Amino acid sequence: MAKSPNQKLKLLYLLKILTEQSDENHCLSAQALIDALASYDIKAERKSIYDDIAQLNDFGYDIVLLKSKNGGGYYLADREFELAELKLLVETVQASRFLTLKKSRELIGKIEKLASKAEAGQLQRQVYVANRIKTANESIYYIVDDIHRAIQNNEQISFPYLEWNLSKELVPRREGRPYRVSPWALTCKDENYYLIAHDGEEDKIKHFRVDKMGKIEILDGMKREGAELFERFDIADYANKTFGMYGGQEETVTLEFENRFIGVVIDRFGKDVPVRQRDENHFTVRVKVAVSGQFFGWLTGLGAGACIVSPEEVTQAYQNHLREVLAQY
Repeated sequence: MAKSPNQKLKLLYLLKILTEQSDENHCLSAQALIDALASYDIKAERKSIYDDIAQLNDFGYDIVLLKSKNGGGYYLADREFELAELKLLVETVQASRFLTLKKSRELIGKIEKLASKAEAGQLQRQVYVANRIKTANESIYYIVDDIHRAIQNNEQISFPYLEWNLSKELVPRREGRPYRVSPWALTCKDENYYLIAHDGEEDKIKHFRVDKMGKIEILDGMKREGAELFERFDIADYANKTFGMYGGQEETVTLEFENRFIGVVIDRFGKDVPVRQRDENHFTVRVKVAVSGQFFGWLTGLGAGACIVSPEEVTQAYQNHLREVLAQY
C-alpha cells in the first residue's frame, strides 16, 4: 500500500497537534497522538511517537510528559505567550475604538491561534466586541502602514480629513481640499489613535485622528518639515495637556482641588505633577494645558471641589463658559 503524502510531514503534524490541542490542563497520551495523526492519514506507533517528541525537544521545543494516575500525557509547555498575556492582548483589541468591528474580530481570531483550542475557548468567553463603540473606517490598517512608511522614508503625506454629517456619513472637511503635513509620530489617547504632525502652512504641531483620515498619498521627494520643533517635543506631555485631544491656546494654569481629587489629578497629569498643599483640605498644582471647552468641561465635572486660581484671563474665560452653558437653561 502506498504511503500517504502526509507521512513525510509527520513531525510537523505532530507539532501542530501538540500546539493546537495540548496545554498544562489538557495532556495528550501517546495513543491520543497516534489517533490525531491518523486523522491526517499518517500512521504512527508508540515508539515513533517517543522518538519524534525527543527530536522536537532536541530542536528546542519544550514538550513535557506529565504523569498521573489517570494516565497523563504530553503537552507543549513553552509558548510564545502565556494565557494571561493573550487575554491582555484581546482586551486591548476590544478597547481600541480606532479598530473596526470586523478588524477587531479578525485580530482576536489570530490571537486565539497562539493558544491551544481549550485556552482559545477561554479567550472567546471574554470577547465582548459587538456593543463597543468602534470606528467605521475599514482602511485603518493601510492608513497606519502608510504613515509608518512616510515617517521611515522622511516624507510628507497628503490626505482628506473626514467628519460626520447629520446623515451619519463621513465626509471630507474643507470641501475636500486635502491636508498636507509632515508625519512625526503616532500616539494613543482616550482609546483613539492620533497622528502627530507638522503643518507647514501654519508652522505648528497638529494632531489628527487616524480613523478620520482618508486615503493617504505619500509625497515622494517632499522631505518632512518641523524637525527642529520635534527635537524638544514630548508626545506624552502634549497628549496629557490636550484635553480630549482638542486643540486650544496653551497656558500655564494654577488649579486648586479638594484633597479627595488627588487621584483624579495624577491620572490626568501624571505622577510627576508638582503638588502643593494649600491648607488642610486643599492642594494646588501648576500645569500646562490647552485651554478649550473640553478642559473646562473636565473641570466642571469635578464640581465645587475644583477651581482655577490663575491666570486671570483663563479664570474669566471659564466664567464666560459657565455663563454660556447656563444660558441654555
